[in-house]
Amino acid sequence: MYGPNHQQGHGSRLNGVPGGRGMAPQMMYNFVQQNTHQHHTHPQQHHQNLPQDHAGHGATSGTITHSTFSSGLMSNVTPFTPSNHQNGNAPGSRGGQGQQVSEHWAEQLKSFKESERAHQTMTEQHQPHYFARLRASENKGIGPALPSASAESTVDGELEDRGRPVNVDKALDRQDWLNIDFSGQGLKNISVMLFDHYAFLTELYLASNSLTHLPSEIGQLRSLRYLDVSHNQLTTLPPELGMCTPLRQLLLYNNLIQTIPSELGALHFLELLGIQGNPLEHDLKQKLMDEGTKALIAHLKEQAPVPMPPNPREPITIQEDVGSDKERIRILSWNTLCDKYATSALYGYTPASALSWEYRKESIIRELCERKADVICLQETAMDAFDTFFTPELAKRGYRGVFYPKTRVKHMMGKDQQTVDGCSIFYKSDKYILLDKQLVDFRQTAINRPDMKSADDVFNRVMPKDTIAVYCFFESRFTGNRFIVVNAHLCWESFLADVKAVQTGILMELVTKQSERYTRRAPLPISEKRLIKPVSEEDEDDDSDDEYPEPAPSQEYRNNTDIPLLVCGDYNSMVDSSVYELLETGRIPPDHPDLVGHSYGNFTRDGIEHPFSLRNAYAHLFGTPDELTFTNYTPTFSGVLDYIWYTTNTLDVIELLGPPDYEYLKRVPGFPNYHFPADHIQIMGDFVFKSRKDKKVVSEQDRSGGSSRN
Repeated sequence: MYGPNHQQGHGSRLNGVPGGRGMAPQMMYNFVQQNTHQHHTHPQQHHQNLPQDHAGHGATSGTITHSTFSSGLMSNVTPFTPSNHQNGNAPGSRGGQGQQVSEHWAEQLKSFKESERAHQTMTEQHQPHYFARLRASENKGIGPALPSASAESTVDGELEDRGRPVNVDKALDRQDWLNIDFSGQGLKNISVMLFDHYAFLTELYLASNSLTHLPSEIGQLRSLRYLDVSHNQLTTLPPELGMCTPLRQLLLYNNLIQTIPSELGALHFLELLGIQGNPLEHDLKQKLMDEGTKALIAHLKEQAPVPMPPNPREPITIQEDVGSDKERIRILSWNTLCDKYATSALYGYTPASALSWEYRKESIIRELCERKADVICLQETAMDAFDTFFTPELAKRGYRGVFYPKTRVKHMMGKDQQTVDGCSIFYKSDKYILLDKQLVDFRQTAINRPDMKSADDVFNRVMPKDTIAVYCFFESRFTGNRFIVVNAHLCWESFLADVKAVQTGILMELVTKQSERYTRRAPLPISEKRLIKPVSEEDEDDDSDDEYPEPAPSQEYRNNTDIPLLVCGDYNSMVDSSVYELLETGRIPPDHPDLVGHSYGNFTRDGIEHPFSLRNAYAHLFGTPDELTFTNYTPTFSGVLDYIWYTTNTLDVIELLGPPDYEYLKRVPGFPNYHFPADHIQIMGDFVFKSRKDKKVVSEQDRSGGSSRN
């Protein structure tokens, strides 16, 4: 980013050397690093951060435009003539024929001429690269970046219409200096330190050197928008270059490149791929000449072969030697990406065939079947997908489901209702009985609270968000253990951190009150808990008993905190958020930074709290090689947003599903793709119910059947 008062002096120094080319390559532009300014962009649509002024990156910020370079800046340079073209044909002709060029190819030729001029100024006139020379003078006046009015609603310059978050730039090591010019230095190699330490770069000039290859580490420059490696001796491009999805211009003029890796199909923002002067494959060049860069990139993406799959995610043992007498339960949570959000506008790096619901749904159900969870919590389940796909498919595996859509469904009619997504919980019906189910409508609950009715922030901030949560109360058929499972999907916007805290507070308050009622829930008669195994072909020759084990009596609980509780879902919140603090510690004070300046009745007067001793299941892996570093993975974000919390006084975690194959990710800019059908990954844990010292079992004569169950 450039300060608002930068100067454009054409005779200024470049990298500290006035007009000469003898400077050491490691000497770069001067810059001022600001340590106090904070950006406020989205943390997490459902994640490396681009500078906030990119959406308006125009003449005042030194955006690279062809008009800038051809407006008399280099009027003393000898005009480029077609006789310099390395392919042997004039740039404006095809096979020596003077055919009319397309607008796409005309743009290419114009850029190529400017690149030739820049090369001549360095090699013949021993002057700096005049594309980059402007940047040196701009960096002299660098200052704090001005916040962009649209910073909260853009990712990669594109408007957001769905909850896919972007990283919050609250770092103290804020970087305002964003470009490096190594052009014309006679370089034969580039140190990988450039990519290890300067991942913030948006512009990199490596033109007019003697480079024969680019390191694969260039894929670490996940904010790069402009790369010029023209006039080198490159024969290939690293596939990892496809990781640099924000690229707008990739100039490769006058190299020895014959083909373009299919991985570059992920560069869906690319506006200009400069390939003139390379012995490029005829079909690729013709595609570019006739239809332009966008068409070529789309062709590379859609025609790319399906890559090799990653290594399977391995289970991580947390606790060994668990007694066989303890009941185990496996919980899975997953935001499966609703079909209506899976568009090429939001996921332009994903091939259409991998983005289609027909492909993704089969991949999703295959994952769910392989995991064999006892309880499955899904977010972004569309109503029609729940009815026509998830319910019948999971029913084949012995699951029943509970679903509630987002509250916007109340204002829709007919088919529009079917596309509304929400939260669903599926459970193994041969193991558990559903005793109760509840919808948590955050905004309706907030507006009905006497202490919040007159709060402006409730109307202006909470009410517009219609995300929901759902929780279910279960009983195990064969042990009598009862437990609560929560599935929530909070709003995604970073500037609504206060709303997420309020939503979590409302959720935990309702769970607290309802769990108190559950302690008085009548036990189930044994007769209602018995099941008979269906006879299958595999069992026809089996002489074993066809009946399930005899059910155990229902357990009772003296206090609501004695009931085992599992809190799952997509909380769109990082570990440093108020949501995480509230769930982990049981309280956030009224002067918490996320609440200061807002009015939410008792929540902002007294703070928000809950009585449960919750722990993030994956906290057991913190600081280990198996630590899960993300649950949501896109080009603009990689971080943990999804959680399974459990009550430590009632449950022990004994096994967790490990992280994805990180080697595989080195060429994958983001999900979804062929092997990961959603932009989130599933998380899963195995738990055991702790033995209770005050365990109380209801005698047969005290049982009554006054229960509502499914």
